[in-house]
Amino acid sequence: MEFGFTLKPDVSIERLVSLTKLAERMGFRYGWIFDSHVLWKEPYPLLTIMAQNTERMRLGTCVTNPATRDPTVTASVLAVLQTISGGRMDLGIGRGDSARRVMGKKPTTLEELERATVLIRDLCEGKEVDHDGTRIRLDWAPPHDLPAWIAGYGPKALEVTGRVADGAIIQLADPSLVGWCVGLARAGATKAGRNGDLRVMSAAPAHVGKREQVRDRVRWFPALVSNHVIDLVRRYGEGSLPADLTAYVRDRPGYDYRHHAESGSSNAAFVDDESVDRFCVIGEVEDHVAKLRALAATGVTQFNIYLMSGEEESVLEAYGREVIPALKEVTAAAIA
Repeated sequence: MEFGFTLKPDVSIERLVSLTKLAERMGFRYGWIFDSHVLWKEPYPLLTIMAQNTERMRLGTCVTNPATRDPTVTASVLAVLQTISGGRMDLGIGRGDSARRVMGKKPTTLEELERATVLIRDLCEGKEVDHDGTRIRLDWAPPHDLPAWIAGYGPKALEVTGRVADGAIIQLADPSLVGWCVGLARAGATKAGRNGDLRVMSAAPAHVGKREQVRDRVRWFPALVSNHVIDLVRRYGEGSLPADLTAYVRDRPGYDYRHHAESGSSNAAFVDDESVDRFCVIGEVEDHVAKLRALAATGVTQFNIYLMSGEEESVLEAYGREVIPALKEVTAAAIA
């Protein structure tokens, strides 16, 4: 199993550098950053700084969307970052949640997401593409692959992921629900005639310590996930989705994006302890190792820590010293 971390781009530049360097020393393979340019800082200058302060770590957005920037712009930026980083960039992309809603706009369609994913990856890799009827190419793009990860939960989003993406981003750490998502992505890949090489990321907060002492640090995460669950219920109906995914949102009063992904946020007041335990990775080191083994058994290839619940250095160090070594030989269950 590989490990990554995601930063919310509200940290200082100095802290961004410090945490990134520490994570690479601790054995983290991936460094990701949120993309919500109104709420927080623009991510691409920060990714440039992260690239200049690492040697091996792969870097990317977790996640961007097709509408904040024209996809040709995103491809061009990532191609430049490929040059700066020596080919260490990944694309993480979804329909757009906070980046769109904070401006009063809806997330993009799945059709737009699929089209943008393929276009960005192909352009960044130097391929010629058809863009609104015109053939274009980034002739200067360096010869590096750009792995594309798509974030989503629903059957249609995961079918798109299986059809065109290199990896699936699943913002959950509940093995049962992640397994359900992996099954849908697998079905999409099979339908598209792919050979099952899809990677799977479980992205969620992790905090080491007694459960009752750390739950409130990560309670914000099921509240964040609830935005996507509400969308799924509206699209598919509650009866078409796993009860473990939908039941906890029935009493949700609303969501204030000004406190998005914020530890201690009032957005999380409705979230019960059981949902925190299921959706996040908390407890003592042995609890983390056991849950991550269970996630690997569902097909997860990367665990990505949403590193924004306090004591970030301690979390990275605990994983580097104890969790990552314990899972070094653990491989994901086959997705094909």
